[in-house]
Amino acid sequence: MMERKQFRLGLVGYGEVGSTLGQGLRDEGLVQIVAYDKYAFDGPFSELIQSRAAAAGVPLVRSPEELAERSEIILGVTPGEASIESANALAPHVGTEHIIVDLASATPKVKQSAGHALSGSNASFADASIMGTPHVDGHRLPILSSGPAAERFRDLMSPWGLKIEQVQGDLGAASGIKILRSVIAKGLEALLVECMLGARRYGIDEAVLTSFGRFMDSRSFLEIANFLLVTDVVHAERRFQEALMSASAIEEVGVDAIMTRATAQRLEWVAELGTKAHLGGVVPEHYIQAIETIEMMLKQKQSD
Repeated sequence: MMERKQFRLGLVGYGEVGSTLGQGLRDEGLVQIVAYDKYAFDGPFSELIQSRAAAAGVPLVRSPEELAERSEIILGVTPGEASIESANALAPHVGTEHIIVDLASATPKVKQSAGHALSGSNASFADASIMGTPHVDGHRLPILSSGPAAERFRDLMSPWGLKIEQVQGDLGAASGIKILRSVIAKGLEALLVECMLGARRYGIDEAVLTSFGRFMDSRSFLEIANFLLVTDVVHAERRFQEALMSASAIEEVGVDAIMTRATAQRLEWVAELGTKAHLGGVVPEHYIQAIETIEMMLKQKQSD
């Protein structure tokens, strides 16, 4: 196990994630932690921010400059839309002695832009994404990290309880994994809401969940994903028609089938590319073949 080393930590943002890290790391014994939140002294949640910081013994500073002066490692835990703004605010005040890690949920391009904003400062920068939730994990969050400072971030912070995994790829890779995984995770959440509203009105909600659970339990998720993707390029037309029927069933009990009709639209889109004819009706073995077929047919359609 790597040795714990004391260092000066700064947090940009003291909302749910920032306050969880502040309290948890102070409880672990990290001595010097400060936080900057632009709403800490003048905003709708200023009292909450101040009370959380006081309870953890984390001083709130009033400027990015003061935060930089009192920190060696700076963690950005703001909403993703504030990543570039935060980087621009820090850039004039940080230097080679600083490691800056942006943990916001944002796209790879946003993280790359934040890195570019800091490039003239010579501070080390890393992208990171939180793969758990403070409510469940506390400060011991599973985190992916990428970029030039990812290894140093992992080595310094992991001994204090964070579960940091360095991932390969360009700056922004860690955020890309989370954001694109969310297409499935958040999409499934929205589909479940829509499905259960309809199923509940039919009085078959438990049966629907049980049936789908059997399908999910029949093999690993990777196997299920591969199965769905390789069969999609051959059976998208039939599945499009079934999705339309599902939408009708939901709408018959007064639920707007937003997600189900979007599903049908995407399946129709694949069918109209002509992937089935291109493959001769033969299901490929691996999802990469299926995705490459879609890509090729899309380029061909765009060039026509």
